[in-house]
Amino acid sequence: MESQARTAKADPQEELAARLRLLQELSGLGVRALARDTGLSSSSLSRYLNGQTVPPWPAVVALCRFVKRDPRPLRPLWERTSNPLPAPPRSSRQVRPLPRNDLPRDVPDFTGREAQLAAVLAAVDSHRVVSVDGMAGVGKTCLAVHAAHRLAADFPDAQLYVDLHGFTEGRPPLDPDSALRMLLGALDVPSEKVPQEGIEQLAACWRSELARRRVVVVLDNAADADQIRPLLPGAGPSVALITSRNRLLGLDEVPPVSLDVLSPQESAELLARASGDPVGPEGRLARDPESAAEVLRLCGHLPLALRLAAARLRHRPGWTVGILVERMAQGVSEFDAAFSAAFAMSVRQLNRSQARLFRMLGLLPGESFDEYVVAALADVPLRSAQAMLEDLLDAHLVQQPTVGRYRLHDLVHQHARRATAEQDSADERERALGRVLDYYVHAAAAADAAMPFVSPGRAASAGPPPAELPRFPDKNAAFAWLVTEYANVIAAFETAAAVGADVHVCELPRFLRAYFARRCGTTHLNVLFERSLAAAERLGDPLRLAEAHSDLGFARYNAGRMAEAAAAYDAAALRLSETGDARAEAELAMRRGCLSWDAGHVEEPLELFRLAGKLYEQAGCPTGAADAAASEAWAMLQLGHREEAAQRAREVLGIPHTDPAWPPALTARITLGVAIAREEPDEAAEHLRHALAVARDDGHLHNQAWCLNCLGVALRQMGRYEEALAAHREAFALLDELFEEHWKIHFLNGYAETCRLAGLTEEALRLHRQALELAPRLGNRYEEVLAHEGIATVLDRTDPAEAAEHRAAAQAVLRELRPGA
Repeated sequence: MESQARTAKADPQEELAARLRLLQELSGLGVRALARDTGLSSSSLSRYLNGQTVPPWPAVVALCRFVKRDPRPLRPLWERTSNPLPAPPRSSRQVRPLPRNDLPRDVPDFTGREAQLAAVLAAVDSHRVVSVDGMAGVGKTCLAVHAAHRLAADFPDAQLYVDLHGFTEGRPPLDPDSALRMLLGALDVPSEKVPQEGIEQLAACWRSELARRRVVVVLDNAADADQIRPLLPGAGPSVALITSRNRLLGLDEVPPVSLDVLSPQESAELLARASGDPVGPEGRLARDPESAAEVLRLCGHLPLALRLAAARLRHRPGWTVGILVERMAQGVSEFDAAFSAAFAMSVRQLNRSQARLFRMLGLLPGESFDEYVVAALADVPLRSAQAMLEDLLDAHLVQQPTVGRYRLHDLVHQHARRATAEQDSADERERALGRVLDYYVHAAAAADAAMPFVSPGRAASAGPPPAELPRFPDKNAAFAWLVTEYANVIAAFETAAAVGADVHVCELPRFLRAYFARRCGTTHLNVLFERSLAAAERLGDPLRLAEAHSDLGFARYNAGRMAEAAAAYDAAALRLSETGDARAEAELAMRRGCLSWDAGHVEEPLELFRLAGKLYEQAGCPTGAADAAASEAWAMLQLGHREEAAQRAREVLGIPHTDPAWPPALTARITLGVAIAREEPDEAAEHLRHALAVARDDGHLHNQAWCLNCLGVALRQMGRYEEALAAHREAFALLDELFEEHWKIHFLNGYAETCRLAGLTEEALRLHRQALELAPRLGNRYEEVLAHEGIATVLDRTDPAEAAEHRAAAQAVLRELRPGA
């Protein structure tokens, strides 16, 4: 065993597991018996001993105390295991990550509830879904999570947990749309596969994913049946455990298990176990049974209140139970004050800084948080925030669902909100909330700056930046932060809108553009920018208003709403004339160039890209200037100026940069690959395959589809039709996953032309007709012309009359676009 421990030292997690196995040997018990006697789940203990899961610190303490060993020497090893060095970014060629496990910790002092637990497990066996209902604080979540841990071994694909906030003070219940997106994200379902609109489509996608996996899902704190119904699994083995303060009468197919308060015997047992009171007559509870009974009464036999009271006894060995009763009784006068009594008593044990922080936590938007936002909230150094959070964690006033993330139980959150309203001035609460909103704007801006986008935007100006922000060494770390914090960022946006913080409402969506580009969330981005524009109008600042119109136009363009995009860009241009801001004018010129090309104009886009380049240079923005030059090369290529396009693209590729996914380089490589396909086929293929590899590594599906389509075009020009068709088909397979049909308009005609030259005339005709149907609806006149001309070419031999009609239609569109040409 000693050699085993020495071997494990190369890996802190395996070393910790080896040390825990030594403790098991000292106990002389098997896994099940040891789990039972220490109050742990046997399945969890098995994972701890095998090194599959890092145990929570209380579990390590429980094992050490059981064999009468001091746990403190294990603390440094446990901390190294719980906070490993950041792993390098995972490439597409690496192994898949371990299945997701979001379940909160299974409490080691789970007490009673044998009949209810058996009923929950029986309902899961028979119906694959069960609803646990009861009053607040009665232990619904504890029972559901305990049952989920018991089931985890039989559902290895994922163990998920989501708080639906059905009864969370200060925020509405989580809508089914958001809940489904969170759950699908937890299953690592690529966002491009997730439908953008329609709760029915989202629910169908969720059921489809569950049908081919074995997943256990805890849906906690449901408001009503309507909120839950779209989240239920369909066919397949996966199961769901629901908790709610209401009986979900609308779900006839879901068997209910109702919880009442604990019995006096169960309450006494839980109080003893949670407080660590010795069993037998020497224990404090046994020596003063009357005071112990009063504690149970003041707690209302509710598990949450009992655990908070027990924490005071556990951490105050000098207290008698009578002192605990005195502290709890202060200010208690109503039935539901059992919760407030326990909370207030716990808060009174904190020092002034800790108590202030606890109260301020009630102001946080969102449901979970980290130490950075807490430091900003309390206006304290990060180290101080970390230390105080640990104190609140020990006092059971804060929960830690995962390492580095914290949350408040909804009842504790209510108490904190009431406490800050009663004890802190309105000015202090307003300043604290302002610091939180400032933090989210500046943190989102830092994450956005670490992710490559078309051109860097202006720095955040919504309040002073906090003393410490999360560090983003690369785009992967930035994207991971945005994924984790997205719900909180949106909650901050909603809070800013509610309190009239219009500068924050204007700025937050701007720093989510790169995130949304990877998440394909054009629908939500449009909504955010609509509200951002309204805030800018209230502020009346010409530059903010111009940027808001421009951003809304950008969102409209990406959603395929071309006429609305043009109107927004016109409004932006009108206001930019008042500002003279070269960077904003350059960004607008770039966006109008893309829109102009899609509208069927030829010379105007090239002029706009050249104008953007000059303006970016004036603004001292070399990345923007390079992106404008790359777009200029692309426009030249579309006009048929192949040599000039290739030369301009090579100039862009010669600009030094460090990011392989630098947007100007990607555009330049694609342009160069298509431009030289006939003359230099090997070099062309190398550029295009390089661009494709970069897009794949970057995880940007739109760019991957663009690269594949252009590779198909280049291979067609080389006469390699089968390879070209394979590239086009792969591009369209990606587009089918995006659930945004308007993106196909950029690729349909090119794919059709490859099909025609490969002898697939019927397929070519079908694709051209699909483009012709889509182009007018999107306002893309250029692709409309190409579709008419493509159909005419296909029909020249078989139906000359219809071919002539399409050529005439193409000429009519061209005359409309270029009168006098």
